[in-house]
Amino acid sequence: MRYSCILLVIVLASTVFAADQQTGHGVLALSLKRAVQLAISPEGNEQIQISGEALKQAQARSDQARAALLPDVSSSLGYRNQTLNLRANGLRFNIPTVPGFSFEFPSLVGPFEVLDARLSGSQSIFDISSIRRLQSAHAGISAARSERENMEEKVAALVARAYLAAIRADADVETAQANVTLSQAVLSQAENQKGAGTGTGIEITRARVQLANDQQRLLVAENARRSAHLQLLRVMNQPLDLDLDLTDKLGYIPVDAITLERARDRALAERPDLKAQQEREASSRLSASATKLERIPSLSLFGDYGTIGSGFDNSLPTRTIGLTLRIPIFDGGRRDARRVEAASQYRAERLRTRELREQIELDVRLALDALNSAEQQIRVARDGLQLADNELAQARRRYDAGVAYGLEVTDAQTRLERARDNQTEALYNYNLARINLEEAMGRVRSSVQ
Repeated sequence: MRYSCILLVIVLASTVFAADQQTGHGVLALSLKRAVQLAISPEGNEQIQISGEALKQAQARSDQARAALLPDVSSSLGYRNQTLNLRANGLRFNIPTVPGFSFEFPSLVGPFEVLDARLSGSQSIFDISSIRRLQSAHAGISAARSERENMEEKVAALVARAYLAAIRADADVETAQANVTLSQAVLSQAENQKGAGTGTGIEITRARVQLANDQQRLLVAENARRSAHLQLLRVMNQPLDLDLDLTDKLGYIPVDAITLERARDRALAERPDLKAQQEREASSRLSASATKLERIPSLSLFGDYGTIGSGFDNSLPTRTIGLTLRIPIFDGGRRDARRVEAASQYRAERLRTRELREQIELDVRLALDALNSAEQQIRVARDGLQLADNELAQARRRYDAGVAYGLEVTDAQTRLERARDNQTEALYNYNLARINLEEAMGRVRSSVQ
């Protein structure tokens, strides 16, 4: 009987485990570092996957540009059975008439067979324009690679903000639960005071109203936490039916002081979006140069070798070899139009590079200002929380002693709840400013590793 019970327990446990596996439900213990790693992995955020495809496309374009400088070899095997109308091709023959002899030159020839097996090839010897296009394509690969790094940086910043919003939502729930606990204690205190004959019914009613408000805010905070967790799962491209256990908590971690000049120089040296833009500018410059150099003559070698005849048994080898010097003269203005377009694209890329430099300096300035302001907010919020906590403790002691009304306790309780919210808001703003500063300097990934 005992062994049967053990077997039944094992079967039930296996069934429950299989059901959990089928529903995909589970708990994911997640730190900020792990969240970023999951998001920027090859199977992570869709934007990372798209940037990876863009890199492959740039490499394919480079291979296409290189093909113009490599040998082009092809083979062919042709067979035909045909007849020719010589008169239709302008061949007419006048045969003098000879007495006693009749001959008429045929106008239709054939049918006859032709078999042609041939190997052909060509090789560019000098084409500076194609060389410039290949260099432009190489710069395009570097730009796509830097753009992928930039996308990883953006996704890391996006995940960091989503993670920060999630741990703030956790902190809001904890604060709301603490407020509910405090309201229950104040309600019990008011009921005890009324039972002792030193309190009134309005004080109990006021405490119950405060408890109902705090319970309402707790429900709102719990819903906001679920929404924040879902948003975090979405940006990581993870199943939305996972439950998250966030191991990092909302807190204050001091950062090393950094000057504006140093932060700006670091941003200009490390921002992957600036590197990508500079490489796009270089690619555009080389492309414009390639279009301009189309006016220069190009030289190529061509040749073929094969056999031709009416069949394999009577075919004869033939060959062709030669050089082609191509000298552009006039193409209806298409070349000039492409040159003007390419030059305009290069100027546009230069303007984008300059604009991005200015935007980077603005990002750094705003992030530093926000970080300094957030540090001051934390100090003020910490002092305010301590004062509000002391005020509530004093008000409850006075209420117990019968020298104060319950309204004083309720007011002190409201100010304590506001002080708790202010501290959570200050910590959130501080950590958000840290993320913004790291993003402005292009160091989000390295900062969370």
